[in-house]
Amino acid sequence: MRIARRMFLASMTASVAGPAVLRLARADTPQVTLKLHHFFSSVSGPHAQFLVPWARKLEADSGGRIRIDIFPSMQLGGAPAQLFDQARDGFVDIVWAVPGNTPGRFAKIEAFELPFAVSHRALVNSKALQDYAAANLQDEFREVRPLAFSCRDHGVLHANRTIRTIEDIKGLRLHVASRLAGEAVQVLGARGVSVPIPQVPMAIAGRVIDGCLDPWDVVPILHLNDAFKAHTDFVESSLSTTTFVLAMNKASYDRLPRDLKTAIDNNSGQVAAGMAGAMWDLEAKTVAESAHDRGDPITMLTAEEAVQWRKATEPVIAAWLKQMKERKLDGGKLMVSARLLLAKYANEPEPQSQSRPPEREKPERQQSSQPAPAQKPEPNTAAQPQQTSKAPKPEQKVVVQPQQLQNPLMLEPKAPPQPPLANAHATVPKVNAPAPVTKAAPAKELDIPL
Repeated sequence: MRIARRMFLASMTASVAGPAVLRLARADTPQVTLKLHHFFSSVSGPHAQFLVPWARKLEADSGGRIRIDIFPSMQLGGAPAQLFDQARDGFVDIVWAVPGNTPGRFAKIEAFELPFAVSHRALVNSKALQDYAAANLQDEFREVRPLAFSCRDHGVLHANRTIRTIEDIKGLRLHVASRLAGEAVQVLGARGVSVPIPQVPMAIAGRVIDGCLDPWDVVPILHLNDAFKAHTDFVESSLSTTTFVLAMNKASYDRLPRDLKTAIDNNSGQVAAGMAGAMWDLEAKTVAESAHDRGDPITMLTAEEAVQWRKATEPVIAAWLKQMKERKLDGGKLMVSARLLLAKYANEPEPQSQSRPPEREKPERQQSSQPAPAQKPEPNTAAQPQQTSKAPKPEQKVVVQPQQLQNPLMLEPKAPPQPPLANAHATVPKVNAPAPVTKAAPAKELDIPL
């Protein structure tokens, strides 16, 4: 009788304590794992100074129930121009992509990429673009859930001779990062050359280009300072810039519980836009100071000196307004909206530099461009309970191939054994872009898409 009673009490205790133990174990286990894909390398500023801190903050705000696995350098396959569709189709959960990689598809966001349309400060531009997107870009990005928008560090003229006037730029072959930047240098008398960023050093060595219209942050990574010692910047405005979007798959967001949606919402919008904008500005400041310390001549054109440059690039803006009219869009109204929002954030304080976050403990590197299946649960699936330990929680996994460390802006893996996008219908279908927009195409020295 006593034995039976003891067994009954033990079973009752176990049945009551069991769920509590299970709940305790689940509290330390991520409930959802999301894949974030982008084309920068794991040692670049956008990865280390923006995407990783942003992911960590979101993980912390969710109480550890969300985990963000970041895949830099297009490690999951595809090309940078396909990132938006990867998020749209659910191949990944989140992407950090450039809308301008598919010219003509996102016409209204180009109001921020026109010559001398925005500030030279990325923080101001990013915050203004975020408000602009909320008011004007809902239809263009309706296929995804945009989390944040940002403008990259402004384009700077890097050449082997000092450029102060428009006459100094004529005849130069300049690397450009977008179609509007190419049109701008063309009307200034130069020729735009469109090649992928990792191929710029090769284009320099082959004397295909004489200079670059690129942001400060790429100078040390691509060793531009070895070939181009002279730099020309604009004090108040920007000759060119590039817009970015942090976009999430709609279904990945919709299936989340309400509190996890709130955690993502609280780390979206101006929060993320401000983080990205500050990152671009700090990168630019650091590199510009390094160039100054080396003794490189840096020419800063004032607003008065830039008047002739503005006037010379007006045909680019006029052509864009005509293109908007053909699409039945009011380009003038979009430009006014952008200008007012830029003025709203013009007095944002300069961001203060912070030390880089400590590196996460990284798993053993693999030669494959994809992580091992055992290390990568599918998005939004419940993870298995982990054993409790006093050791620190493993940090975010980043798979980096050794050969990619040689080029910190490597956009794509060199030779993925089996590209996951081989079956386009199962992953990311080829984009049927709208009819090409009439534009004055910049002359290209290499027939390679940007």
